[in-house]
Amino acid sequence: MLDIRLYMLQRITALIMAPLTLGHIAVMIYAVQDGLTAAEILDRTQGSVMWFLFYGTFVIAVSVHAAIGLRVIVAETLKLGGYALNALTWGLCLIFLFMGVRAVMAVTML
Repeated sequence: MLDIRLYMLQRITALIMAPLTLGHIAVMIYAVQDGLTAAEILDRTQGSVMWFLFYGTFVIAVSVHAAIGLRVIVAETLKLGGYALNALTWGLCLIFLFMGVRAVMAVTML
């Protein structure tokens, strides 16, 4: 039953990530074509609730999605299971969340 829930959760996070990825790519193309510097980009993102929510949602979805994907790879290749696999999955998810939230906070400063 857990495998089905994780499978569905990974698919849901993929659906969330798809438009956010396209949005991120569009923003990066705009920034590069406009010749914006890092300082100019930060001027536009700092204090913005919209960018905080956009990239915060992105970070949550990616963290969950990646942790589940790595869980499957570790289970299949290392034959790890049970408590160790659960601990690894949660640990990876928390590490990804911590790093991502720090990055979002640095860019949005909320």
